[in-house]
Amino acid sequence: MVARWFDGEGDGFRLLGTRCAACSAVFFPREESFCRNPGCAGDELVEVALSRRGRVWSYTDGRYRPPAPYVSDPELPWEPYTLIAVELEAERMVVLGQAAPGVTVADLEVGMEVEVVPGVLGEDAGTTWTTWHWRPVGVTA
Repeated sequence: MVARWFDGEGDGFRLLGTRCAACSAVFFPREESFCRNPGCAGDELVEVALSRRGRVWSYTDGRYRPPAPYVSDPELPWEPYTLIAVELEAERMVVLGQAAPGVTVADLEVGMEVEVVPGVLGEDAGTTWTTWHWRPVGVTA
């Protein structure tokens, strides 16, 4: 898990960003030291929970093992995955993430509503690495 990028469980799961107190610009991933807005000199950033829902802006699938420095076990077969770019409901920013397990490009359409849910990135020596996934609204698997 990347510290303070997301928090909560179930319906309370949210991505966490920061908002500039001076210009109200919202950032994800978080910004800790200064406003990224080139027209703002603000440096007071407040943690904010981002929208749980958004609309598919774009999507694709990863059908090949990325080259180094990507870490994966070459002895295991490669499992394709689906990436979704989602425009968040309130913030109107696009956030990229993997689709929930079982969701493929055949299940998606540009403009469809999706929600952020907790996910597992991997496990290593008893440690579970968590992340976020996007899941079409109404799908519970």
